[in-house]
Amino acid sequence: QVLLVESGGGLVQAGGSLRLSCAASGRTFRDVVMGWFRQAPGKEREFVAYSAWRGLSGRYADSVRGRFTISRDNAKNTVYLQMNSLKPEDTAVYYCAARGQEYTAGSTSPREYDYWGQGTQVTVSS
Repeated sequence: QVLLVESGGGLVQAGGSLRLSCAASGRTFRDVVMGWFRQAPGKEREFVAYSAWRGLSGRYADSVRGRFTISRDNAKNTVYLQMNSLKPEDTAVYYCAARGQEYTAGSTSPREYDYWGQGTQVTVSS
């Protein structure tokens, strides 16, 4: 059984930082795209960042570029999202996701991801 478990969310003041972790189990994710998405109340789930297989490249949403950094430790089957200079508009439930097929291109569409974590709440106060 494939599981993605996020951790690291919480309440932080604007300008602060948080580091999210996503631990994967049930299979090796070294050669698949892993990403982060978020969903605020009343809004659709939106792309935040993805890391290409083996971490060879990445992509960020315009709203987080320069503030967020995605990284992965393939030995630990874990992907991270370092979030700096947080803003109140970053408040959302953050989800880790992984594509099922190996060696595919990255995608900003949540429909392209096969595995999802349960989400972790990030709240940024002004």
